Amino acid sequence: MSNYQKTELYSIHKKLNAKLVPFSGFWMPLQYSSIVKEHHHVRSSCGLFDVSHMGEFIVHGKNSEKFIQKVTTNDVSKLSPGKVQYSVFCNHSGSIIDDLLVYNLGSHYMLVVNASNIEKNFKWLKSNLIEDVSIVDKSDQISLLALQGPDSQKFLQKLYPDILKLKYYETLLPDSEKVVVARTGYSGELGFEIYAPNSKIVQIWNDLLSISKDIHPVGLGCRDSLRLEMGYCLYGNELNEEINTVEAGLSWITKYDTNFIGSQNIKDNVSKKLIAISSEERAIPRSGYKLYSTQKKEIGIVTSGGMSPTLKKGIALAYIDIDFKNDNEFLVGIRDKFFTFNKTKLPFYKDGTYLK
Repeated sequence: MSNYQKTELYSIHKKLNAKLVPFSGFWMPLQYSSIVKEHHHVRSSCGLFDVSHMGEFIVHGKNSEKFIQKVTTNDVSKLSPGKVQYSVFCNHSGSIIDDLLVYNLGSHYMLVVNASNIEKNFKWLKSNLIEDVSIVDKSDQISLLALQGPDSQKFLQKLYPDILKLKYYETLLPDSEKVVVARTGYSGELGFEIYAPNSKIVQIWNDLLSISKDIHPVGLGCRDSLRLEMGYCLYGNELNEEINTVEAGLSWITKYDTNFIGSQNIKDNVSKKLIAISSEERAIPRSGYKLYSTQKKEIGIVTSGGMSPTLKKGIALAYIDIDFKNDNEFLVGIRDKFFTFNKTKLPFYKDGTYLK
């Protein structure tokens, strides 16, 4: 148990009586009160997440753009300074190593990766490095907070007035203290993410909570339910090295003309499709539950599922055999019973404020 790492805010989470659980090699706060209460608070006001387990790689050098173009699926040539881009690393067979955010910070790039894949990603990037590029793993030196919810801008501007000019997926360039503030997030609400040196993060956390009693610490439990209501993919659930970007519904970030690693092996290897489903029955789908056609033929599996706190019904993301991609009605096996689920257009939750 002692092998798990602790974020800089671990002692604060303990004092706040957070329920701490092992997650991606770290002790992380699952919840402080209840997951449902925290979920509703982010949707209605503002929640503060510690997501310092995420990984950060810094890329320098005159061929940085060329390198990132080679190893990511999106078109980084369109990423001007102060912009952020969602992307994916693919292996040579075209399947997904990880999903990530690419930040153009002017003098350098920052790649933000999933905590469980830090070591794997860094090794893979180093093995594909090109001339005049250096990459440094700063994951142990950078902490990350996410302030999410419709009130987040109103509160955060008191610390960082310049955020008012940020649009979705834009970032302020690093300040003199190497703090990066970006209009990004994983909740579907207006929100910001704050990257800072470990030595600064406790002060920033305390400064944020002192702005308003309406800023509540919230845990990874509601982070998951919030992202599921939006239909956002999670590595290890919807994304892994057996799945490619077309199967995962990520064609929109798959730019074949950039000739990224694996680009030649995606289109001809599509055997399944990620879909969103929901039910009006009293049924709660969970990861691992099997999906069936209306004729009760097994055709897929639920990757993420649960009761939507906002919509108050069962929702799920699931992979189905490509031959059934045009079907609209399915059965999910739950405790030896079949429940009817219908294909649903994403996002499940339509009223998110992230673009406002």
